[in-house]
Order: sequence, then structure tokens, then C-alpha cells
Amino acid sequence: MLTHYKRTPTQKVARGFSYLFMTLCVCVALFPIIWVVLSSFKTNSEIFSNGLSLPSHFSFDGYVQALEIAPILKFFANSLIIATITTILNVFCLAMAGYVFAKKRFRFKNTIYAILSLSMVIPTTALMSPVYNIITKLGLYDTKFALILVYTALNMPISLMVLRSAFASIPTELEEAAYIDGAGFFRTFIQVMMPCAKGGLASAAVLTFLESWNEFTFALLLTSSTDNRTLPLSLSYFTSQFSFNYTAMFAAITIAVLPSIIVFAIFQEQVNASLTAGSVKG
Repeated sequence: MLTHYKRTPTQKVARGFSYLFMTLCVCVALFPIIWVVLSSFKTNSEIFSNGLSLPSHFSFDGYVQALEIAPILKFFANSLIIATITTILNVFCLAMAGYVFAKKRFRFKNTIYAILSLSMVIPTTALMSPVYNIITKLGLYDTKFALILVYTALNMPISLMVLRSAFASIPTELEEAAYIDGAGFFRTFIQVMMPCAKGGLASAAVLTFLESWNEFTFALLLTSSTDNRTLPLSLSYFTSQFSFNYTAMFAAITIAVLPSIIVFAIFQEQVNASLTAGSVKG
């Protein structure tokens, strides 16, 4: 027979404070986003007079001006192409690496994995000069392919960590059964292991896409034309062009950040579940 558990007054107070703290964190996280989106529908005078108020009427003039003055749609398409190809390339290549690190035995496996993982702590500024020199010597400066290569490499450590944990959580018996049935390495990986690790694959894909979509430094360093520049760079363009037109600038910011917010909101459960499972089983 189940008995009803009664919390003590101290536990109730602690629970109330925890909910209050979580509510405060949510408000702090959402306030800048909501403020920027609402400001994109205001006029300049409304933003300067009372930035915290709601728009007197919702106007899309800021979005129209942003699209007329700068090729935002071109920047948007470039970001979509680069982020999508980077995500596919990164997840497929790192899935095979994660599978090998999780299930195979070879010399210096842990050492190699540790070295690859330590690459996450290398600051971006330390990579700017060597990456720029390599890209220019390869003749890839101001090309989408250069950004795809760089973004794939930058997202390698976190994708490898997530995918290695995902494959490590799969029972070895499934792999052995596939080998007994005559499946080779590649067939086992594609038909057996990858479907079982779809949570980890989704997490790695989302993290790679978001990082590639929002990356600014290397996009600025390795491109010079609007044919290859990505959406985050349009924000610096708007900052210089719209010295006092904050409505258009906030509209550009909204266009830039909204896709990443939507992607993470849709796949946040897969990302959180995969990262939590990895921390326990990895």
C-alpha cells in the first residue's frame, strides 16, 4: 500500500526557492530575445523613448529596410548551405570515428581520444593564423568549401564525444550478432549501429548545425564577398550601415537568430537526453 509522502516545512521552502530560481533563470534567458524581437517591430522613436514598452503597432518596416539595403537572403542561403553540408559531413565522418573509439580495441586508443578531446580547449584566436595560411595556400580563400572544411574540423571534438558515448551505450551483443550473420564492418555500422545511435546522431547534428550557423570569426577571416559570406556577418554590416536605424538592425538580428532557436527548440529533448546518457555511460 502506497503512503502519501508529506514534505517538511523546510523542504517546501527549499522547493519554492528552487522554482523561484528556475523562473528567474528563464526570465533572464528569454528577456533579451523577446526584447530584440519586439524592438524589430517598433520605430526608432519608440525604442529611444521607452525601450521596454510594447510596440504601439506592429510594423514590418524594419524587415523591409533590412532586405532592401543588404542581401540578407543571400547571406541566409549561404549560411544554410554551409551549415547543412557541414552537419552532414561532420556527423557521418565522426559517427564512424565514434563507433571505432567506442567498440574497437587498438593501441593508443585512449591517448588519441584524449588528444582529440583536448583540442576543445584550444582558443579560436590561436587557430586563426594557421588556418588562414593553410586555406590561402590551398587556394580556397573566399569559398564556401573553405568554411565547410573549417567548421567540420572545429566541431570534431564535441561530435566525437557525443557519438562515442552513444555507440558505447549500445549492447555489444547486437554487433556480434550482425557479424555472426555475415555482415561486414561497414554494413554493421550502417544497418545496425547507426539506427541504434540515432539520439546521439541527432544531438551531434544539432550542435554542429548551431555552431556552424552562428560562427562569426572564421567567416569574417576566410571570406570577402557577399557570394560566400554568412548571415552572422550581416550583423556587423548592419551595425555600420544603420548608425541610428535600430529597428532595421533588430530585424536583422531576429532573422539571424530565429532559425537556430527553432532548431534547438525542436530537437532539445534529443540533445539533452543524449548528453545526459553520455555523461553516465561514456
